[in-house]
Amino acid sequence: MTLIAEPTAESATDTSRPPRYYLPEDFTVTDWAAIEPFFQELQNREVYTAAELERWLLDRSELESVLSEDLAWRYIRMTCDTQDSSRVEAFQYFVNEVEPLVAPYDHALNEKMLASPHLSGLDEGRYGVFLRSVRRASEIYRVDNIPLKTDISTRQQQYAATVGAMNVTLDGQELTLPQAADRLKNPDRAVRETAWRAIQARRLQDAQPLDALFTELVGLRHHVAQNAGFSNFRDYMFAALGRFDYTPQDCFNFHQAIRETVVPLIDDFDLERRQDLNLPALRPWDLDVDPSGQPPLRPFGTGEELLEKTITVFQNLDSYLGDCLRTMRQMGHLDLESRKGKAPGGYNYPLDETGVPFIFMNATSSLRDVVTMLHEGGHAVHSFLTRGLPLGADKHPPSEVAELASMSMELMSMDQWHVFFPDAEDLRRAKKTHLESVLETFPWVATIDKFQHWVYEHPTHTEAERHGRWAEIFDEFNQRTVDWNGLSEFKPYLWQKQLHLYEVPFYYIEYAMAQLGAIAVWRNFRKNPTEGLAAYKRALALGYTAPIGQIYAAAGIRFDFSTDYLRTLADFIREEMAAL
Repeated sequence: MTLIAEPTAESATDTSRPPRYYLPEDFTVTDWAAIEPFFQELQNREVYTAAELERWLLDRSELESVLSEDLAWRYIRMTCDTQDSSRVEAFQYFVNEVEPLVAPYDHALNEKMLASPHLSGLDEGRYGVFLRSVRRASEIYRVDNIPLKTDISTRQQQYAATVGAMNVTLDGQELTLPQAADRLKNPDRAVRETAWRAIQARRLQDAQPLDALFTELVGLRHHVAQNAGFSNFRDYMFAALGRFDYTPQDCFNFHQAIRETVVPLIDDFDLERRQDLNLPALRPWDLDVDPSGQPPLRPFGTGEELLEKTITVFQNLDSYLGDCLRTMRQMGHLDLESRKGKAPGGYNYPLDETGVPFIFMNATSSLRDVVTMLHEGGHAVHSFLTRGLPLGADKHPPSEVAELASMSMELMSMDQWHVFFPDAEDLRRAKKTHLESVLETFPWVATIDKFQHWVYEHPTHTEAERHGRWAEIFDEFNQRTVDWNGLSEFKPYLWQKQLHLYEVPFYYIEYAMAQLGAIAVWRNFRKNPTEGLAAYKRALALGYTAPIGQIYAAAGIRFDFSTDYLRTLADFIREEMAAL
């Protein structure tokens, strides 16, 4: 195995694009006519030795990285302003006019490489994981799926546009849904209830179109799976996502472990919350307010303040981490504040050629925003640590590893949260709230994942059946002590707020797996901060040049989501909470 050297601080401060060796330095993506000659050259090039095959691989990777970064910027600009038609059109052009034409070449180049007599001459330790993924992609490729995937991509954009346009008016002020959600932390219960009902009512306005959109997506995805020889889209996605390390049954076992181990803890939290708030019954709008009755934490005022404080937190942990965010700020690779017309959610988008990612989020002024920034900052650090890897594919580990980077950063950074919360009591509240949310991650992830399995195992289900099954799964894992009396019209549609179901299906169980790993990383960090952080960085620097289990081992933890392991780490969280 090729181990990547520990990055230097200079590699995080370099804003220049690495030199190109295959494409002209001034090449930009304009249209397919400008791109195709490079694919043709790669397809027709004679390869006589293993060294030439390796050079061919690097040239191909450079071309793919340039295209990937161009698409990334089109997506970023569109999500920053979903109401700018020119940005939407630029993204749709790539999806409709470029990606469908790249796909056949991508498959042909995979076949060329796999058929090469010099393939055995490549270092198996260095390229084994990459070649495993290429072989799987070759197995599931079908030309008939190209137009279907284009159709799916186009329809997925409708979700972001629909949700991005959702606003509510409270006290005469027009607010985005993230801004309105801040009122759910208000000590005044009437304010919370008004905000919660307004948010749900606004979502309900588009519930039917979003239901219809999801039905269309399920049908298209099932068609893709059948074309590729799979009985359902779930099994297809396990192959497409390269899930070599676990099976659907492992997911079902994980759901059961969460229900047995974590859900009772959440029930206890909710009982304690009801008692602290002195309420006869908890309602859905009572779950985000501080049970002490104090006003919501306000850790920052503006997006710039959020960024500056996060840089300080990262710098205090390790100067390399601070340099990562400073470089992103210098290059303008951040858009943090919530505003009208902006797509929902948050992300760190890797930029394959430049190596300096982009962070997008919808910050208002909450603790949740701080955690989101630290989370995406962990992803960003991961991008920097893999910046020097030679193949673009090496820079894209599976989500079980990618989310380990982000969730571990949330927890390890807690030693520096006094930057956001200089008051000792505020700091205690913030840490306790976050540790509760860490455990709350597991039931919600299990809910979404179990729902997805059912959806795609029953692709011809009706909307009524979908709503009923969702409500059953929701009640199994969530809010079992919360009174939903009189609110039944909202519950069937709660799943629609989870963008993953629309945009990145089956990308969700990884959050729970990675959360478990992150708790283990944090436990190591608590024992030895220097070595814990160094092991974290060493693991992330591997990118995807090693299997998941080896990457976790490099971080000093196990890739394990058994009931016993989950119980052990959940107990560690409870101990940390008790010590606050």
